[in-house]
Amino acid sequence: MDVMEAIKTRKSIRAFIDKPVEEEKLNKVIEAGRLAPSASNRQEWRFIIVRDPDLRQGLASAARGQTFVGEAPVVIVACAETDNHVMTCGQLCYPIDVAIALDHMSLAAVDFGLGGCWIGAFDEEKVKTLLGIPEEVRVVELMPIGYASDPSIREKNRLSVREIVKYERW
Repeated sequence: MDVMEAIKTRKSIRAFIDKPVEEEKLNKVIEAGRLAPSASNRQEWRFIIVRDPDLRQGLASAARGQTFVGEAPVVIVACAETDNHVMTCGQLCYPIDVAIALDHMSLAAVDFGLGGCWIGAFDEEKVKTLLGIPEEVRVVELMPIGYASDPSIREKNRLSVREIVKYERW
């Protein structure tokens, strides 16, 4: 699958079949995140791969009861071991860099027949307690991944290029 095809077919998956993710595929998804660019090559991202059913259920609870988080065979807990470096433009590096890495991972997952969903609705302190994450480390996103129970592809409802792009000036 080429990158544009992965972009077009990627969708948020909130229902998974009961099938483990093969180690080889999971390792390639992780590698896609590892290879992502980061500001000043800081590579602040850290990933906890959660497969234990009890821990996944705990993550579902910490994610405001979103049960599908616990039903996925794998949950990637995307963290940042950061010094809170701010880029010249005024933005923190770590949320952007973790998002880039997760996007690489989500597109790689599509290439391997997997699906996932970005989860930002969670209690960070509950996740930290559950997984023994040090206080100074930030939990940025959760991403459950696995095989979709409904692999059909629907057309995405997106604004037109004309509505989102300006040329030369606003």
